[in-house]
Amino acid sequence: MSSISNRVSGVGDRLTMPIRHFWKRMRAVRLRTGVRIAEAVILLLLIYFLGGMFWIHEIDDDPDFAPPIEFMPPRSSHAVAISAALVDREINRYRWTANDPFFMPAAVLDNMPSFQQGIIAAIARFTIELTDQIGRTRESSQADPDLEKALGLLKYSGRIWVFDFSTSFAPTATSEAQYQAGVNALQRYNQRLSEGSAVFDPRADNLFTTLARLETDIGSSSATIERHLNKSHATSSFVPDTLGDDIFYEVKGRLYAYFLILRDLQADYHKVIAERHLESSWAQMLETFKTVVELKPLVVTNGDPDGIMLPNHLAVQGFYLLRAITQLREIKSILLT
Repeated sequence: MSSISNRVSGVGDRLTMPIRHFWKRMRAVRLRTGVRIAEAVILLLLIYFLGGMFWIHEIDDDPDFAPPIEFMPPRSSHAVAISAALVDREINRYRWTANDPFFMPAAVLDNMPSFQQGIIAAIARFTIELTDQIGRTRESSQADPDLEKALGLLKYSGRIWVFDFSTSFAPTATSEAQYQAGVNALQRYNQRLSEGSAVFDPRADNLFTTLARLETDIGSSSATIERHLNKSHATSSFVPDTLGDDIFYEVKGRLYAYFLILRDLQADYHKVIAERHLESSWAQMLETFKTVVELKPLVVTNGDPDGIMLPNHLAVQGFYLLRAITQLREIKSILLT
């Protein structure tokens, strides 16, 4: 009886063995397929993020950048035109990256967003001077409506995407949409200036006040660099500095915008500059701005100031920044005479 049972069991095993082998092979195939799918997904994600990141990344510090002809109607302001054109370039020719959500390749970037936000911060600061000083006959006169609108729009946060969940779950205006509206307002002002229905008052005291306010803003950048240097060198040298490059490129963007604005303010205030014999001083100041803007380290390092291995790019940037402040003060002192 036992032998019959064993023979039946053996026959059953022989009958089911192909089925078991089949399912084992299927499981192995499924496992290999799953691994291959996972590998393909990882590869596609790497191509998407890394490839997209390198494709989008652009830090344009061209010192010869000039506004297109449509931004510069006759008898309008050169400084206003370059401000509008610079914002337009960053949001239309390139991509505004500071507000990209996590699933976009540019969300991985940090230097380009810092550079772009530095540009916007400088232009918003200059727009304050346009609204409060240059774009009105006297402080008691009414502020220009287009300049007021541009100021509000350019002070908008650069990190707002379609949704801003910190304030609402409803869709909201994106940063680039607000900045585009700010560009349009600056262009309307310049067009009205060309037509004689807006004010651009090129008085020496207006230029003095504008330079003083820009100097203060640049000084705040110097203080930011100093605080970071003090803080970073108080910690262990083995702790990586992930904030230093963000500060470097934010300051670079801010000074790049100021360089272009000051370059074109020279055309707007050519009479004052010629009367006070400021041509040489102005050229030296612009050269210092150009030098600091053109600093292009492959990797921003924050080594010890007296170290021999790694340079300290923030300290170098801060040196030229302070030199620019000194030259601004010299021009201001001449304007007071």
